[in-house]
Amino acid sequence: MAFLVPVLVGAGAVVALDRPVDEPQVKVLEPPTPTPVTAPAPVEEPTVEEEAVVEPEVEAEPEPEPEPEVIAEPEVELEKPAPAAGRLARLRARLAKSNNVFSKGLLALLAQDDIDEDVWDEIEETLLMSDLGADPAMELVDRLKERVTVEGTRDSETVRAMLREELVAMVDPSMDRRLTATRKDDKPAVIMVVGVNGVGKTTTVGKLARVLVAEDREVILGAADTFRAAAAEQLTTWGERVGVETVRSEQEGADPASVAFSAVETGVAQEVDVVLVDTAGRLHSKANLMEELGKVKRVAEKQAPVDEVLLVIDATTGQNGLAQAKVFTEAVNVTGIVLTKMDGTAKGGIVVAIQRQLGVPVKLIGLGEGADDLAPFEAETFVDALIAS
Repeated sequence: MAFLVPVLVGAGAVVALDRPVDEPQVKVLEPPTPTPVTAPAPVEEPTVEEEAVVEPEVEAEPEPEPEPEVIAEPEVELEKPAPAAGRLARLRARLAKSNNVFSKGLLALLAQDDIDEDVWDEIEETLLMSDLGADPAMELVDRLKERVTVEGTRDSETVRAMLREELVAMVDPSMDRRLTATRKDDKPAVIMVVGVNGVGKTTTVGKLARVLVAEDREVILGAADTFRAAAAEQLTTWGERVGVETVRSEQEGADPASVAFSAVETGVAQEVDVVLVDTAGRLHSKANLMEELGKVKRVAEKQAPVDEVLLVIDATTGQNGLAQAKVFTEAVNVTGIVLTKMDGTAKGGIVVAIQRQLGVPVKLIGLGEGADDLAPFEAETFVDALIAS
């Protein structure tokens, strides 16, 4: 549309101009594009966790401890003792020291062409040095004098035979040297071994077990020497070597009679042939000795009779050992003698002296430190070893 715009000309004049006047453009404002409203992100409501129900904690059962691995011990190979029969003959060389006295000493004197009183005195002195004993030595000299005078011979073999006969007679082969080692009335034989410490008593018990095992006897050992440290252990070792059980107390100084009782009781229960009981040797007085050994014997006999009491004597002590031996014979009824360490002495005559004074036979002799060096005593074999050339 055109509008007339009045124009002022001079004073008071109004001139109209016939020129269209452009109408002012009206700018139409378009409404602003609305900003898209983003919907608010949904707010997650906090999840309320249910309170966990705490169950009481159950203690898990402990896993069983693994069984200890059992390591099998290697089987101990049992020793097989040498046969007892004939041992003395096999070991005769062990009597070399005594052999020197009798074979080389006496035979040389007796073979002289002229045997005067001085020679006979020398012969008697030689016999005394062998621990034959005063009375037996005089008897033997008298017998030899008589025979030499009557027979009038001097050759060495005849003199040797003469001396052998007289010595065998003095050793007395008629004495009963058998060892009671068989069951009787359904009970085992019971053997007590006695003697002072240091004579080889426990070792003798171990070696005697071997003698019996060699004869196919079943044996139980009783370690009733509870006063000497390691005596039970020593005896156990001897037994283990030949498969023989040892009854013992683990308490040093335990009652010896109680151990002896248990040993015999075990022997009865197991029906063995022999029960060997080692006894204490460390006693302070004769009265204590008699009391202790008497008690051991009495208590053991509540199970089975004691068949043998063997007295162990160290042959190297000679006549001095006889005093100790007498004390034991008064304490218990000694039935046999075991002479140890015969290989280390020239005092072979001690056999005669002991038998004469104690009235008890020598039943076994020890001829060395070897396990099978304990031999049953044989009178003639012993004399043969003494005078062997």
